[in-house]
Amino acid sequence: MVKYTGINHLAMATRDMDTTIRFWRDLLGMRLVAGLGGPGYRHYFLEISDHDLIAFFEWPHVDKIPEKDHGVPVKGPFAFDHVSFEVESKEDLWELKDRLDAAGIWVSEVVNHGFIHSIYTFDPSNIPIEFSAPVPDVNLRKYPKMRDKRPTAIAQEGPEPQPGHWPQTTNPTPAKERVVYSGEGMVLTEKGDS
Repeated sequence: MVKYTGINHLAMATRDMDTTIRFWRDLLGMRLVAGLGGPGYRHYFLEISDHDLIAFFEWPHVDKIPEKDHGVPVKGPFAFDHVSFEVESKEDLWELKDRLDAAGIWVSEVVNHGFIHSIYTFDPSNIPIEFSAPVPDVNLRKYPKMRDKRPTAIAQEGPEPQPGHWPQTTNPTPAKERVVYSGEGMVLTEKGDS
């Protein structure tokens, strides 16, 4: 079974990288750790945690997404509602709320969801963001709970991956045929200026 270690990076889009950096790096406190660029675009990475990153493509013709309240259903094509960043404690949550308030950026009141306390806001491109602090002694990862009054039949099978629903791998790629192709990020490994 594959062992996942976190989110390597979320890839978002912005029209204005400088405004994006000011918000994510300077207001929220996420380090800018890498930048790529070329004609017509930039691709920058900010550090969420020791393992997780958020990345932004700067595309000159992208527009802000329409502002939509977190978790409110929509019609039509749609793929992304919001992203929630976990902070270590409720003190961190209040610090973020106070920073956003001081910057004149809308931020919700603190909401108690039982297993997390959260605040909600939007970045300069209207990307909906939630910040969540875990509630001590409530661990859904260790003790999963299903409280849907009408769960789907598949959800009722339980939290663990269920075998037998997808074909088994019968022809794994032999080690001698495993080829890794160079991508544009290779420039980040070159010696020189940082």
